[in-house]
Amino acid sequence: MSTPEETTRPGLEFAGHELARASLDACVKCTICETQCPVSAVTPLFTGPKFVGPQAERFRNGASVDHSLDYCSSCGTCTLVCPQGVQIAELNSQARAVMKADHMPLRDRLIGETVLMGTVMTPVAPIARAVLHNKPLRTAMEAVVKVHRDAPMPPPQGQTFASWWAKRPKPSTRATRGPVVFFHGCAGGYFEVETSKKSVEVLEYLGYEVIVPKQGCCGLAQQSNGLFDSATKSVLKLCDDLRAAGTDLTIISSSGSCTGMLKHEAHEIMGVTAESLHDVGTRIRDIMEFLLDLHDAGELPTDFQPIEMTVPYHAPCQLKSQGIGKPALEVLRLIPGLTVVDSEKVCCGIAGTYGLKKEKYEIAQAVGKPLFDMVKATNPDLALCDTETCRWQISQSSGVRTEHPIWMVHKAYGLS
Repeated sequence: MSTPEETTRPGLEFAGHELARASLDACVKCTICETQCPVSAVTPLFTGPKFVGPQAERFRNGASVDHSLDYCSSCGTCTLVCPQGVQIAELNSQARAVMKADHMPLRDRLIGETVLMGTVMTPVAPIARAVLHNKPLRTAMEAVVKVHRDAPMPPPQGQTFASWWAKRPKPSTRATRGPVVFFHGCAGGYFEVETSKKSVEVLEYLGYEVIVPKQGCCGLAQQSNGLFDSATKSVLKLCDDLRAAGTDLTIISSSGSCTGMLKHEAHEIMGVTAESLHDVGTRIRDIMEFLLDLHDAGELPTDFQPIEMTVPYHAPCQLKSQGIGKPALEVLRLIPGLTVVDSEKVCCGIAGTYGLKKEKYEIAQAVGKPLFDMVKATNPDLALCDTETCRWQISQSSGVRTEHPIWMVHKAYGLS
């Protein structure tokens, strides 16, 4: 179990900690981050990652000197492109958490409660779906909660993944490769249940015994809204949940954003130093990353059925920030007949909960427009993307059904 001593200090106190500040003086003001930022390219409300990041940080002493940083979407592009290794996005996230600490909007607290949303909506899924598609009710929600009326919302399902897992028959064939732990994340547990099911079925087809421990939220939505203390508690509780299944097993997830939280964001943004996080973060693998590792080792069956189709693929920001390349592209290109077109676009605009907010919705739409246009032009019926909120954004804004790449692998193995 994680102990208070392991985290050293409460989460918010890590804002501006040495992990990010140590990179501060490496900034040479080359402005590469400014030229690549998808948000400052579409709105003057955000003054740019360099200005609110390393430049403004030198003038901060526990308080923000530039409130435009709340318009940073935390997509992480600036950190990725910085040739000097400055943790610009991390600095911005920390400064925003400090800035909002004494006036955290109720909306930002509510949209971080992903487990609560799933728990409330699942038993009344048909009603919840009707409410979320009712324009007058969404307009009222926008006025009261300040979540934009046209923003994509989690799709309520009538069954949770945990319920399906508890009731499903045991696999008819014996596992030949040993056990792995499956982490489904909040969205995969409540709103993207089919993606979680297909992930488990592929792993079992490959010969693995899949273990699914009881698990909670990783705290990503809380962290991205500046709620560091509650996010720290959530991620440490999750680490204990996952470690309960065994401390020497590979952990596999089809929730790319949650995987990023465990791999690096909890540590690099909130400064969590618990050994339990380090353990889980070094053992967890994105499911497409895991499949590509198997292929590279000559251990991935390639008895794929042909799929004659051209499909667009978008690598989300959360995946790029993990530094694992684009494993889905490489795995999908093993399927005969399947042509996968990389979007090569920077961001879809949603950035977790950023694009849901009334004051940021139009910005998010402008950021994502090049991607939406590309998706529609490539295949008006289907697109692929690794993370949940990005899939919801692409589906809502382009009108093109968007699924996780594991759906194609599932189909190619003849499991669909």
